Amino acid sequence: MASDRTPPLRETSHSRGTPPPVLALKPGTEWAGAWQRCLAAAPEAFRDDRVLNLWAGTWRPDGKPLPAVTPVDGTPVPGPPRLDAATAHRAVRAAVDAHRAWRHVPLADRRARVAAALDALDAHRDLLALLLVWEIGKPWRLARADVDRAVDGVRWYVAEIDRMLPGRTPLPGPVSNIASWNYPMSVLVHAMLVQALAGNAVIAKTPTDGGLACLTLASALAAREGVPLTLVSGSGGELSEALVRAPGIGCVSFVGGRDTGARVATAVADLGKRHVLEQEGLNAWGVWDFTDWPALGARIRKTFEYAKQRCTAYPRFVVQREAFADFLAVYLPAVRDVRFGHPLAVEAPGDDLPELDFGPLINAAKAEELTGQVAEAVRRGAVPLHRGRLADGRFLPGQDTGAYVPPVALLSPPPSSPLHHAEPFGPVDTVVPVDTEAELLAAMNASNGALVAALSCDDEAAFARLAPQVRAFKVGRNGPRSRGDREELFGGFGASWRGAFVGGELLVRAVTEGPTGERLPGNFPEYHLMP
Repeated sequence: MASDRTPPLRETSHSRGTPPPVLALKPGTEWAGAWQRCLAAAPEAFRDDRVLNLWAGTWRPDGKPLPAVTPVDGTPVPGPPRLDAATAHRAVRAAVDAHRAWRHVPLADRRARVAAALDALDAHRDLLALLLVWEIGKPWRLARADVDRAVDGVRWYVAEIDRMLPGRTPLPGPVSNIASWNYPMSVLVHAMLVQALAGNAVIAKTPTDGGLACLTLASALAAREGVPLTLVSGSGGELSEALVRAPGIGCVSFVGGRDTGARVATAVADLGKRHVLEQEGLNAWGVWDFTDWPALGARIRKTFEYAKQRCTAYPRFVVQREAFADFLAVYLPAVRDVRFGHPLAVEAPGDDLPELDFGPLINAAKAEELTGQVAEAVRRGAVPLHRGRLADGRFLPGQDTGAYVPPVALLSPPPSSPLHHAEPFGPVDTVVPVDTEAELLAAMNASNGALVAALSCDDEAAFARLAPQVRAFKVGRNGPRSRGDREELFGGFGASWRGAFVGGELLVRAVTEGPTGERLPGNFPEYHLMP
């Protein structure tokens, strides 16, 4: 297939104090054009005004589409075609049948089909990325990186899968995926293709909040190559009986919040199902006996990428009080340099797309909720260290900015505030000064478990003493940790993770069966086993 690439990004700047430029949507990036390209690329999966559900190997016009808008500027976009519970059960039964056939397909054939799907995804890389911009508000650079991480990551598994499967067999039933909206490609599609490569049929529910067209196009390209995928839409409450509790399901893979995750965890524990449940946690960055301030300052702005709407974001800084002035001297200038706004707005038609740190939040309701939490925290005693303004963003004249929140930093949110103990999933930092190591650890562990953490500390011995007491799966010294790719493992401590750990070979082990009595590395009700 012909590659569909747009020009690279270029940083644009304007001297401070000058009037902001009048911006316009870059030609060729309009939503209507992107939708027409979807219709041309995968006519089996799209209709003029809606997407279809994929089950039993066929794209079907069932389900009632919900109204939806893009968070970028409020433009109406097709919403998810929600299935009812009875149809979802039929879809699951069809996936079970597909699984029984696929698990016996030779690995060489599975590898060839997944590799062909990756080639198709790569050929449509920029269309998939543009859909991510419109549907979930990712800036262009981050949207393309999401697609690239999915394709490159699965290619690694295609090359390495031979060494991961000896002595292992596919699960007795398909893998059911329920994932959040923020990483449709590099988390969800990546997992789906690896699950299929390992010998499983795959079911996925489209996130209600965004990513529908991107996931539909990606699934259509993979399904054409014979990869056994099921893609359905619907409310979690109505479909959970089918997608979580159905007896034919071999594994449930969930990425999302703790409330929903707890309900899924209860269901899979009752049924004894294999599960991978990645949940939120307040990832913290501690600063203790530290002096390399330029190095820390250079990392601050990057922590605001995608408005901290990622499971490995760092929204909490815990800082030794005697170093607090030095911290603020590098932190505040970095936050003031954060760039946000409409991801597709340019000054002139020939300009490259802007280099932004973030665009909108996932929807206006989330922006309103987060703004309210900030206001309530301030009323209860938090001190604003920085409050950005919408006027500082890059927007089209008169555009809807209801989903945008400028960066905010609060000192010492009160314990009664959700910002004290929970992940904000938005561009809001909380900064907590502490006097002792015990206070440092208590503030970093406020959410009872996290996925990642960082500790800026000059002394390697001090880091070695403190890091094991931080309840995070990965702790970086003087720098962030992330989900990682290829060989790097991933999991969580405490309430941030339930079930099998993933990443590298562990992802394949999580969706295959090994020797009788095998104990997978993970966080289970009956045991916790680190790799």
